[in-house]
Amino acid sequence: MRFGVVAALADLVLGEPCAGCAGPGGPLCPGCAEALERRPWPCRPRPGCPPAWAAGPYAGRERSLLLAFKEHRRRGLAAPLGRRLAAAVSAGGGVRDAVVVPVPARSGAARRRGYDPALLLAEAACADLRCRTGTVRVVRALRYRRRPVDQAGLGRERRRANLAGAFTLRPEAVPSLRHRSVVVVDDVLTTGATLSEATRVLRRIEAAEVRAAVLTERR
Repeated sequence: MRFGVVAALADLVLGEPCAGCAGPGGPLCPGCAEALERRPWPCRPRPGCPPAWAAGPYAGRERSLLLAFKEHRRRGLAAPLGRRLAAAVSAGGGVRDAVVVPVPARSGAARRRGYDPALLLAEAACADLRCRTGTVRVVRALRYRRRPVDQAGLGRERRRANLAGAFTLRPEAVPSLRHRSVVVVDDVLTTGATLSEATRVLRRIEAAEVRAAVLTERR
């Protein structure tokens, strides 16, 4: 019997473990849910990046929850993590009539996971924001024009070189972005190379402003 089947049967018998601490009370125990209630903060400035806010650190329980969502297919975490991202989106400024643009996943990673993590988080965040602030929506404005290599292990300059010219705008999305407040969202902010390149492309159009929000910041 495969390990994944054994683990699934164990979850049925013992209860699903928490994705953040592996303790009882999953998929998100009260302690880990409380960890998601911390206030967002402004990210450390990075070259080329727009003003950005982070919902939390890429550390501890929040890192574990994000990895469970991204790498272990715990899609049920999209709602609580999306609400967390919504707090960072709204902390950076007004969101009424804003457009949320997720950084796209590479096609191979999306196929492997079966979904695009940043897109799911953006949709969950917007669902939460619409309940409180009115009109805000997700627009899939960015796509890859070439395939960059995996960013893991690359330093700042190599990341910037790897992503230079990697994004382009979907033509059908451009009218939705003009004269609007655009918020680029991603799961992790490390060197800022991804947000910098995404922002460079988005600033070609006549957006009212471009800012960013991330679920976690690696400090």
